[in-house]
Amino acid sequence: MAAVWQQVLAVDDFEEDPRAQGARGHRRSVSRGSYQLQAQMNRAVYDERPPGSLVPTSVAEASRAMAGDTTLSENYAFAGMHHIFDQHVDSAVPRLQFANDDKHLLACCSLDGTLSIMTLSSSPPRVKVSLKGHGGPVTDFAWSLSNDIIVSTSLDGTLRIWNTEDGRCIREVRDPESSELLCCTFQPMNNNLTVVICKTGRNSKHHLQVVNISTGKKVKGGSSKLTGRVLSLSFDAPGRILWAGDDRGSIFSFLFDMATGKLTKAKRLVVSEGSSICSISARSWISREARDPSLLVNACVNKLLLYRVADNDGTLQLKRSFPIQQGSQLVHSIFCPLMSFRQGACVVTGSEDGCVYFFDVERNTKAIVNKLQGHGGPVLDVSFNCDESLLASADSTGMVIIWRREQK
Repeated sequence: MAAVWQQVLAVDDFEEDPRAQGARGHRRSVSRGSYQLQAQMNRAVYDERPPGSLVPTSVAEASRAMAGDTTLSENYAFAGMHHIFDQHVDSAVPRLQFANDDKHLLACCSLDGTLSIMTLSSSPPRVKVSLKGHGGPVTDFAWSLSNDIIVSTSLDGTLRIWNTEDGRCIREVRDPESSELLCCTFQPMNNNLTVVICKTGRNSKHHLQVVNISTGKKVKGGSSKLTGRVLSLSFDAPGRILWAGDDRGSIFSFLFDMATGKLTKAKRLVVSEGSSICSISARSWISREARDPSLLVNACVNKLLLYRVADNDGTLQLKRSFPIQQGSQLVHSIFCPLMSFRQGACVVTGSEDGCVYFFDVERNTKAIVNKLQGHGGPVLDVSFNCDESLLASADSTGMVIIWRREQK
């Protein structure tokens, strides 16, 4: 397992907009203004509210209903392990993710070359279907907006599209040079388009490539070359900015043309020279006190980093950093889907010490509000279901733990 994991290193949910939900197709028709306009609107709305009131959004109302008068620590208190999955034991599980707006459907990928879709509503929870067909370690995957398909990337040089009901492989898109595919993400406004990272076989350059999964063809103008191994991708909610993090310590922003699918390189931020950027999560509306769009970043510098998105080009400004153990493993983190606008805002991350950490991004001191222990190896990824009643975490030994939030 260790040898395979090192091979991945060597070769080399998004948060959905609540206003865009409800459509069952692969395309969303929701438009929003620029970051600058959105920030002005946010400030104007907030300034008009009475002192102590919440920002009037659907997310805020959901957060208020969930939080009540409890503290943030009480909100994220967990009663213990709900279930443990070990179908991928002895092979690392690098990624896992709950289905969009779903409480009980969870998927994960493994370096053993397979993916699993698990249902947590049954008693006991069970593996609903296994996705088999890749000829190498599966490096990443993503749910479509309507949860009817999953796309996955693998070191075998293929992008696969799967039917999530029966596990059928609907389409296989093979890289012409059989290059290893490292990560992928859906374009949030058009799920016919997926951005894939592949390594060029004859040199060390890596390509960002937009692929139309309906046709299996690359989008003209939807590509860009980078010298480092790109290990993480994330779109902003409107789908206009794409961030990519590489193994050389840099985060690049790209502007995405909604009409043509063209990518244009915009900005570059060097986080730490030579330190891998292995996780990027984008989110708007963190809390009343932190209204700007933000980026949550895991880098191999023993810190979890929170950035503010400063402009329409994706320029980043560091806001906070939180200490965690991460020096070499590809650890990921997430924003909590529901935020308590009165009590703070939480992020959750894995760690190389085998623990799951909850941080309040608004606390200047003692930011850790919870710590979950139980894994036998580095925790590589974490995922909340839509109402935060369950948290899933996966580690380098192949174990997936489902944690249950304590009911008040």
